[in-house]
Amino acid sequence: MYDKENGLYVAHGANGAISINGRMANRHGLIAGATGTGKTVTLQVLAETFSGAGVPCFIADIKGDLSGISRKGEMTGFIEKRCKEFSMESPAFEGCPVRFYDVFGEQGHPMRATISRMGAELLARLLDLNATQTGVLNIVFRIAADRNLTLIDMKDLRAMLDYVAKNSGEFTTAYGNVSPQSIGAIQRALLALENQGATSFFGEPEFDIRDLLATEGGRGVMSVLEADRLILQPKLYSTFLMWLLNELYTTLPEVGDMELPKLVFFFDEAHLLFDDAPKALLDSIERVVRLIRSKGVGIYFVTQNPLDVPETILGQLGNRVQHALRAFTPRDQKAVKAAAETFRANPAFDTRDAIQELATGEALVSFLDENGTPSIVERAKILFPLSHIGAITGEEHDEIIRKSALYGKYDTAVDRESAFELLLAESEKKAAAEAAQKEANTKPAPKATAEPKKKSSKGGFWSAVTKIAVPILTTMGRTLGREMVKNITGSKKRR
Repeated sequence: MYDKENGLYVAHGANGAISINGRMANRHGLIAGATGTGKTVTLQVLAETFSGAGVPCFIADIKGDLSGISRKGEMTGFIEKRCKEFSMESPAFEGCPVRFYDVFGEQGHPMRATISRMGAELLARLLDLNATQTGVLNIVFRIAADRNLTLIDMKDLRAMLDYVAKNSGEFTTAYGNVSPQSIGAIQRALLALENQGATSFFGEPEFDIRDLLATEGGRGVMSVLEADRLILQPKLYSTFLMWLLNELYTTLPEVGDMELPKLVFFFDEAHLLFDDAPKALLDSIERVVRLIRSKGVGIYFVTQNPLDVPETILGQLGNRVQHALRAFTPRDQKAVKAAAETFRANPAFDTRDAIQELATGEALVSFLDENGTPSIVERAKILFPLSHIGAITGEEHDEIIRKSALYGKYDTAVDRESAFELLLAESEKKAAAEAAQKEANTKPAPKATAEPKKKSSKGGFWSAVTKIAVPILTTMGRTLGREMVKNITGSKKRR
């Protein structure tokens, strides 16, 4: 329930209605409490109250019981009792306009992202890569960007990893060392992710984040992510929601202070976002949470234990609803103490004791006032939803999808030319060139025709000389021989 003067009415305490100030609703919030204490109903009440004020919301339905927000509620004994406690008569039950989404495209409109838009940092967390492998993945993304190779789906990333591995020597000087071991580890992690069914998440048409800002009939549209299957893969779930927040932060313009937020984003099971998150990612989350409120977006983390949220982020969550906590273990006791210390004390009760005494549907509530100051904590009862509590039927669910304004926009995947096709074409061209060169090298050379030997002019000259000189020399030799014999014979006679 909303009116401009009194704000968003969500709870009732000893002093009457407790409301969130519309101008402070984008200063983020926390809904915490043990299992079964009423967090889901609180989330539903807040979401439908924002919707009634014209503010669209994003909700992840991890248990399959939030689809009822699309249908009007009905009077029950519990609601009748609450009406008397809150002095309310004839509540106006009504549902909210809803669009169902599903990362796997089975229970709602597909929500896809491209590998390039997901980015190396979030993808590295999704693949559970170590620091060295993350560095190699960053190199692969950088090489793809420098060569205008778009990474849309997993086959694009696989092709790019293979290309970098085969040409690693070419890239070492400009980008850094790329080891075959790291490439192999990334490829194995991709295979594991594919086996979990995540292939359908990466591709086109990519989800347009502005579709989350829709209104219908003056009411904000509830974008409900069917996450009962997605939550079974915690890192995919948390990484996907972080991608959505990043897209909102990078896409939406600065709007400054507004009477009401442009969008409220509920992050259920928020502890999954922070579990084993590297410091770089935590710093990125802290930055987004701090700055996204200037884009008109309020983030409400839903978790069991306030200690699940890092202090740097917890300090930015000004609107708080704390359901009961049980102090059975030392960690539980620490959580109770930490939760109590985050509230402005109320002299009417001990906050630490109250946290352990709250009944289902009760909570300690503190919202920011018009000056941005946390109000004194109050013990209160959360309002009942005006929409249906629980799941709707499959037929009702399918009808809402068919009647959606987005029906058909994302349902058919598109596989346009990207890194895989370009690298394949380059590889085939290179292979063809190498084959042609090999064929040219192995083909026998044609036999040369023997040319007749030319007679040497020098040889012909000496042949002529020989024909003339030999007879002459022969005659001279004979004459000289006879003269020598005569001389020898004559000399003997005289002696």
